[in-house]
Amino acid sequence: MATAGDYVLGTGDDEIERLGLQHLVWRPRALDAWQRAGCTVGQTLLDIGCGPGQASVDLAQIVGPNGRVLALDRSPRFLEALRATARSRGLTQLTARELDLGEDALPAVAADGAWCRWVLSFVKQPRDLLARIAAALRPGGVLVLHEYFDYGTWRLLLRCTEFEEFVRVVMESWRADRGEPDIALNLPHWLGELGLEVKTVRPLIDVVGLSNFVWQWPKSFFLSGLRRLVDLGHLTPDRARAMAEAFARCEAAPHTLMATPAVLEVIAVRP
Repeated sequence: MATAGDYVLGTGDDEIERLGLQHLVWRPRALDAWQRAGCTVGQTLLDIGCGPGQASVDLAQIVGPNGRVLALDRSPRFLEALRATARSRGLTQLTARELDLGEDALPAVAADGAWCRWVLSFVKQPRDLLARIAAALRPGGVLVLHEYFDYGTWRLLLRCTEFEEFVRVVMESWRADRGEPDIALNLPHWLGELGLEVKTVRPLIDVVGLSNFVWQWPKSFFLSGLRRLVDLGHLTPDRARAMAEAFARCEAAPHTLMATPAVLEVIAVRP
């Protein structure tokens, strides 16, 4: 959904707020994955594509003052927000560094672990980035990935053709910019080719109603995504308005459920 060199929904204050909500929804699963991967006090960890850094802050608290977290992103706006948060919380173990994940070399730190969520699906050479992440790990270092493997599971149950059209347009616009929404279908194979040992692979998907907090994550993307698709010329204002109205009708109807986009969690180790 991004133009070349741009982010899916931009990097403004509204998007920083939306990403904060998104992390609140996904934080329990991230914490669980990091614990199973062995993330702990004193380690050096990489947050690949950190955005405004909500996960980076959690990782910094896990490694403690004797550890180190390198948060990597190409958005100066996101990194500025992260540095302000780190200063306010006294997280001197957290360093935010600007680089282009699609092209730049990663820091040579022999990391104990790396975390990457919804990044490989947006870069134009995802396998190359995965190789650079693997090379940045020390022997025994662990990589935790959360990436989509079936974005089209994002549906309303009450069927809504307008909402399904929105999801289809999102995926088409993503691929038009050489991204791949279902990138995780490739990850176990690529990891094996790169010499990493895949420890666990788990699907993560929810079917929730409006009263469930998880609902707010895909809803916030839908509302922001409509505006972005119009800005980028992928939808007309009238069509976006019709989609928003259809979604509102479904949301107001009793018993409506939402299935979320299917995410694959992969934990792999560098031998």
